[in-house]
Amino acid sequence: MNYNADISENEIFQRYPEALEKLLEDHTTHKNIFWATDSYADKGDGFQYHDAITIDRITGENGMLIRPRALKTKEEQIGRTKDMAEVFTPSWVCNAQNNLVDEAWFGQKNIFNIEDPSTKTWKSKNSPIQFPEGKTWKNYVRATRMEITCGEAPYIVSRYDTTTGEFIPLQERIGMLDRKLRVISENTETTSEWLEMAQEAYKNIYAFEWQGDNLLLAREAMLISFIEYYHAKFGKEPLQKSILYIAYIISWNVWQMDGLKGVIPDSCKNGVKIVTHDLFGDMEETVYCDGCKKETFIGHNGIYCIIRDWGLKDPKTGENNRKIRFIDLIKK
Repeated sequence: MNYNADISENEIFQRYPEALEKLLEDHTTHKNIFWATDSYADKGDGFQYHDAITIDRITGENGMLIRPRALKTKEEQIGRTKDMAEVFTPSWVCNAQNNLVDEAWFGQKNIFNIEDPSTKTWKSKNSPIQFPEGKTWKNYVRATRMEITCGEAPYIVSRYDTTTGEFIPLQERIGMLDRKLRVISENTETTSEWLEMAQEAYKNIYAFEWQGDNLLLAREAMLISFIEYYHAKFGKEPLQKSILYIAYIISWNVWQMDGLKGVIPDSCKNGVKIVTHDLFGDMEETVYCDGCKKETFIGHNGIYCIIRDWGLKDPKTGENNRKIRFIDLIKK
């Protein structure tokens, strides 16, 4: 596959069609993710704000439609900043902040790389990562991380600098998932163990985003990163079934949500007239969202987002990977 900053939906569809379908899924609504932006509205039906993102709308002649922010025109960038407060973080800032997280976890600085603040760059350390007493590499892989309002997910995977579009070589990547995959490659020998721990890494990385195109870019970057790291370790691509399972995990763990409400974007009902039918005739009432009115995180009548806790058992069925509402994590 052609590895560069702008991932081709056409190429993904040609090589991994089922995986691309999986990356478009929304497990809360049991439909596809939707645009949630007017950036493509001039293309007509199927590209309006509330329309679903489907295979035919992002492949074929539309194969170059969705592009990273850095490759969009300045007018598009300004418009999205104005309309959705979309501002992306430079990779050197992501690295510095991810380094602080690792400093707290490891108890020391400069674990994965050494920063040069004067040039806003970094240099990765070549020697294998050493773990502190009482902690193992598997503990690190299973440590839960989340990027909120993730955009193209630069804190999770750093295939390119989101502000310049510059492609970042594998050995210099700084995302939270990049670091986990590096550790896995340094501590495994067989494909089966690598795959098992890579699945653990993906199950412990979460993110949410409002705009559907950004969400798809984030999901794609995570999927292609999986393939890149596997190829770097074993000199070949993983099997299709392995790629599809990672896409399935991503589709659960990186979801579309209004981060201020915990619901599917614009799903709250405000000023909506609902007609009910009973023995006494039709009754009309206007519905308003209490959560929106009070500007709180709870009390919304929209569709609350569902995610998976991959290590939690369902008390009713006894099965692992229990489905939970994201808002219930906040309440706790």
